[in-house]
Amino acid sequence: MVIQATGLTKDYVINLKGKGLKGMAKSLFKSEKKTVHAVQDVNLQMDEGELVGYIGPNGAGKSTTIKMLSGILAPTAGSVRVCGLDPQKRRIQNAMNIGAVFGQKTQLWWDLPVRETFELLRRMYNIPADRYKKNVDEFMDFLDMGPFADQAVRQLSLGQRMRAEIAASLLHDPKVLFLDEPTIGLDVNVKVAVREFVKKINKERGVTILLTTHDLQDIEELAKRIVVINHGQVGFDGSQAELARKYADGKHSVSFTLQQEVSDILLPEGLAAHCTIQREGRNVKVMHDSSVSSSDLIVALVQRYRLTDIDIEGPQIEDVVMEVYRE
Repeated sequence: MVIQATGLTKDYVINLKGKGLKGMAKSLFKSEKKTVHAVQDVNLQMDEGELVGYIGPNGAGKSTTIKMLSGILAPTAGSVRVCGLDPQKRRIQNAMNIGAVFGQKTQLWWDLPVRETFELLRRMYNIPADRYKKNVDEFMDFLDMGPFADQAVRQLSLGQRMRAEIAASLLHDPKVLFLDEPTIGLDVNVKVAVREFVKKINKERGVTILLTTHDLQDIEELAKRIVVINHGQVGFDGSQAELARKYADGKHSVSFTLQQEVSDILLPEGLAAHCTIQREGRNVKVMHDSSVSSSDLIVALVQRYRLTDIDIEGPQIEDVVMEVYRE
């Protein structure tokens, strides 16, 4: 087990300011405090080489979880091990095992060129020269960093900087990579490049990756397993298929056009109970739950009617995740 968190909890105590004259007078002598549960009793296990999407709305506890896993924050309660180490008590050793990219923060030196920043990281992590050269050459090529490798970081576009950030986090060959909003604000082409690179290092290097993002297309394309957190608590942990089955029943549909007029659309009894039909003239949409496969439904329809312009729609991950949040 590469990551094992049990009962992971992080509380913050905040001071409340009084309101009005009475509150002002009261606050002069006694401050009121409130405990905020940022993360509550989270259990998370990840095996070597897993890529898990860790998603939730703003303030759900995603970044707080990653900061505890990376050793930046100490948990209020619970236990956590990353590659067998307590991240807080063994911060230096833990840093050698992990890489981290926080979309809103930089680990690069603002006034130094990218290439010189990489060289500083080589010295910090004591990376062997041959391994460092191999990594830099591979990352430069795959992420197309050559054109800006000798520019100061402050001169880079957001997309260029994010590519450099991801490369920097992997120079020392970490076993675990934490990606916190890695595609935030990026244009479509750069997002595609980043996603392909993440797939590559996960598959070819076996890097264990925990990905948080608000871009659900990142999740759809990269993560087979999804963990949903809301109000500091895990609401779902499973595969995309399980998520769809649990929260997206009735969001599958088959649309088509009838080649001739018919009075009614009749389905076999075994299918009809699980389907809802919408119709405008010859244009028909049949919505069905997950107990019915779209292919079986199409076969039954083609056996009875002459169809054209057949279109199959599955549940959109945005709709499914919103249903989890609501629940």
